[in-house]
Amino acid sequence: MVGRAAYIAVDWGTTNRRAYAMSADGDVIDTLQDDRGVLALSPGDYPGEIARLRARLGAQIVVAAGMVGSTRGWREAPYIDAPATLQDLAAASLDVAPDVRIIPGVALRSGPRPDVMRGEEVQVLGAISTGAAPPTALFCQPGTHNKWIDTVDGAITDFTTVMTGELFALVRSHGILAGMLDGAVADGDAFRDGLRRGREARNLAASLFEVRAGVLLDRLAPAEAAAYASGLMIGADVGTRPDLGERPVHLLGGGTLAALYAVAITEAGGHALTVPDGSTTAGIHAIWRVRA
Repeated sequence: MVGRAAYIAVDWGTTNRRAYAMSADGDVIDTLQDDRGVLALSPGDYPGEIARLRARLGAQIVVAAGMVGSTRGWREAPYIDAPATLQDLAAASLDVAPDVRIIPGVALRSGPRPDVMRGEEVQVLGAISTGAAPPTALFCQPGTHNKWIDTVDGAITDFTTVMTGELFALVRSHGILAGMLDGAVADGDAFRDGLRRGREARNLAASLFEVRAGVLLDRLAPAEAAAYASGLMIGADVGTRPDLGERPVHLLGGGTLAALYAVAITEAGGHALTVPDGSTTAGIHAIWRVRA
């Protein structure tokens, strides 16, 4: 390891953990990634895990974000209400042990619908802090639970969690479509046909059954059923956003799923901009600086 770490930043998720030795200037000195997410740990395991992180990454102070602060993690760091800024997250960070802080998530408690997030808020505000995205913007973070996140003047003001990825995994593995969706999911004619159908569908459940009927009636090639169904569900998700043509969509994260969402956003008349890697550590660093 080169240089001396000022603190350790941890993105502590449900199944995975990513830890970073950080300099006082916000540079990543060393990294650790493993499967020691919160599902692999009990509350009594965390002090030992912190000791091992300190020994491996060479710093005493630990600032953690993500599911470690959930009811399934070490200790619950209560959600703060939107609108929420980096300064709000820093002020509400929970001291769970000497020199160990957990960043809270953000909640929508009032209004027509409730919603919560943990971890995404750090990435969004980190992107803004580095200038990778403007203070007022629309973000999309594809994943098991896709997030649409609105910010105004550097504060998270609204967001919507969509279970698109989880629902696709469920219909792929269970129920009447299981066995029909074993093919590859990639951009192509079948995926884009699914996108168009998903955007116009008023009843997603009915449209999903069309996948089965299409295969049985030789209107959909079996090898293309998975790509079509994925497009159908992503198209329905993207189709809920009437504002795609009004401003760019800042995509958080990379990989195949983000690329598929970029296609879906473009097909729906929007413009997708990929935010470079490093937003999570940038957000944790900005919060650390407030409390340092």
